[in-house]
Amino acid sequence: MALFCFHSSRFEARFNESGKVTLYGDQDQAKWNKELIQKGEGFLKLSSNGSTISKYHLEALIAFWHTRVGEEETEKWNNVLQLYNRLLQIDYSPIIALNRTYALSKVKGKAEAIKEVLKIKLEENHLYYSLLAYFHEGIDRNMQKKYLELALELAKTKLDKQELKEKINNLAV
Repeated sequence: MALFCFHSSRFEARFNESGKVTLYGDQDQAKWNKELIQKGEGFLKLSSNGSTISKYHLEALIAFWHTRVGEEETEKWNNVLQLYNRLLQIDYSPIIALNRTYALSKVKGKAEAIKEVLKIKLEENHLYYSLLAYFHEGIDRNMQKKYLELALELAKTKLDKQELKEKINNLAV
């Protein structure tokens, strides 16, 4: 229930006026539902009454840290990274590993995150290439474009394809 509250609390900020997805770092935190965040914190506290830590606890804790406003960014992302490390030990999946690399980029930089992403075998997933493109932003424009084009080839939805095309076109400017 905590995880649901934390994710739902950011729902209004996840889409812009055009209906496009707004990435976490670009969300207007003023639109986050503080009441849902507080409910999530309450559920998280209730779930900590025991000696077992499950993947659900770790996922809820990661979502909790994503709702922290005003926290020291280094502390926030270090906590998220450590939680992802523990989650991968309990329940490894390439998607969780991919999500972890975003936190890694916040802690150790994009160059370090690129090394880690390349170890993950998700070449059939457009999010893999989208994240690689993001990590190459400001580092290597040609690689950024290459990864955006690969993501575009794999994207399934019209909205994803449109967003990727816009990013590619913006690189050409």
